[in-house]
This record gives sequence, C-alpha cells and structure tokens, in this order.
Amino acid sequence: MGKRVVFLKQLTSGLLLVTGPFKINGVPLRRVNQSYVIATSTKIDILGVNLDKFDDKYFAKEVENKKKKTEGEFFEAEKEDKKKLPEDKKEDQKAVDAFLIKSIEGVPELKAYLAARFSLKSGMKPHELVF
Repeated sequence: MGKRVVFLKQLTSGLLLVTGPFKINGVPLRRVNQSYVIATSTKIDILGVNLDKFDDKYFAKEVENKKKKTEGEFFEAEKEDKKKLPEDKKEDQKAVDAFLIKSIEGVPELKAYLAARFSLKSGMKPHELVF
C-alpha cells in the first residue's frame, strides 16, 4: 500500500502484473486488482523483459490435503509452517529486476521516485493532482 510499482502486463483474469523492482522498494512480482492502482505518466522501457511465463497459473497456490490434526500435531506444524519461496520464482524475480534496474538507472531521479512512498499530505486534493 502506498508503493510505487512498474506495471508489466495485464493478465487474462483482469489483474495487473506489477513489480517494484524488489531491489528498489521491496515489491515482488505480484498480481494486483486494477482498482488499487493509480496510473501515472511516468514511462519505463520494458520491451526486453520476457513475460511469457507469467500468467494466473504461475501465481496459483498449491492445494494441500486438509485433514484433522491432533493438538500436538497442530502446534508442531505451526512451527514448521513457514513456507519458503521456490528457487525458480526467486530466479524469475532476479531476471525481471535486472533488466528493469538497467532501464531505471538510465533515467535520472527515477530510482528515488520508485523508492519513495505515495501519500497525501494535509491540504492536498487528490482530484487536483496531476500524475
């Protein structure tokens, strides 16, 4: 919330694929509903990024078989439940970020712009802002 991100593409479900890049503001590759996004006039060249593998199936969660656990199993599972991100997703994030960071560093002040959070101050009127 309040982060500035780079729009990569629109998915078939209607959600938007965005990234921070993760190295700049900590936003990973993720899907976002359009109603949570405010478009700006700032442009970044993303023509060299390969986005073919990113679709709704890429972000689907794995379904686990849910069975009733005893009390002891429940508390043991809670400790081990910290799921780690698969290595292939980390590599995908690095590949996308590497290209975007090159594009971002080519534009002065853009890295600082993306790292800064968006917020409204007292007296600012959102309908009068020009992005």
